[in-house]
Amino acid sequence: MFSFVSMNWRARPLTSLAVIISTIGAVTTKRGLTIEARLDPATYQKGIKISDKEMQAFEARRLDRHQWHPEWNYTIRPATTSGDQP
Repeated sequence: MFSFVSMNWRARPLTSLAVIISTIGAVTTKRGLTIEARLDPATYQKGIKISDKEMQAFEARRLDRHQWHPEWNYTIRPATTSGDQP
């Protein structure tokens, strides 16, 4: 995805968040990849630490690693309606 985003904004000045979001959202490929981009105005707490045990539980519950370069390629399953937290 990032290589296509980079090609889209090559030589285009990133002058505002609106320009950045519209440039990312304009990405398409011959194989049908499309990107949805929107600004998240929320403020998030900094410095949150996740233990190795918590990360392993998250990966077991929500992460599907692909066969080719699983350290780079994976799918994150969404939380279920039963209250599964990320």
